[in-house]
Amino acid sequence: MRYKTKRSKATDIPMSVKKRVFERDGGKCVYCGCTINVMPNAHILSRNKGGLGIETNIVTLCTNFTPNQCHYKFDNGTREEHDRIFKKIEKHMKKIYGDSWNIENQKFKK
Repeated sequence: MRYKTKRSKATDIPMSVKKRVFERDGGKCVYCGCTINVMPNAHILSRNKGGLGIETNIVTLCTNFTPNQCHYKFDNGTREEHDRIFKKIEKHMKKIYGDSWNIENQKFKK
């Protein structure tokens, strides 16, 4: 069995978080509003930057099985695509959690 580091464990998304996020986001992509082939598994602050697998760092986005592919574009698209999607996600999160939500609070700290 492979050992997971504390950081790796902290960035994993538990099923309980996925369920709460899917409900919070109304079962639709927070960027385009699509309700088909969407998943609550997009880290706002990416895992490679220490983004935690917590409710305030996860959103529901379209999968690769949709024409929009919002999750793919957010992670692998152009800088412009990423920034455009991030701005909408940030607005969504601040609407829910208020101005206290910020990207720095989503990071794993030793």
